[in-house]
Amino acid sequence: MSILPAIVFFLCLVTSLLCMVLLVRGWLQSRTTLLLWSSLCFVALAFNNFFLFFDLVVLPNIDFFPARQASSLAAVAVLLYGFIWETD
Repeated sequence: MSILPAIVFFLCLVTSLLCMVLLVRGWLQSRTTLLLWSSLCFVALAFNNFFLFFDLVVLPNIDFFPARQASSLAAVAVLLYGFIWETD
């Protein structure tokens, strides 16, 4: 793998971690439930990007595909549950 895709995957990981931190910080200040569900979604998305980076760049001989799929499913499920919970 060349260096450019590795840099892009690393920047995606850093961006998702930054979004996660900002959302968690916003939730801690306001205690808004939609921010809670969005924060939990981005926690799972950060794990997804972490697994993607390790799968394709750091340890390419180990398959992290099931972990990546599980974390992305968890992210979507948590956010969808949060949206449905907020409508009630």
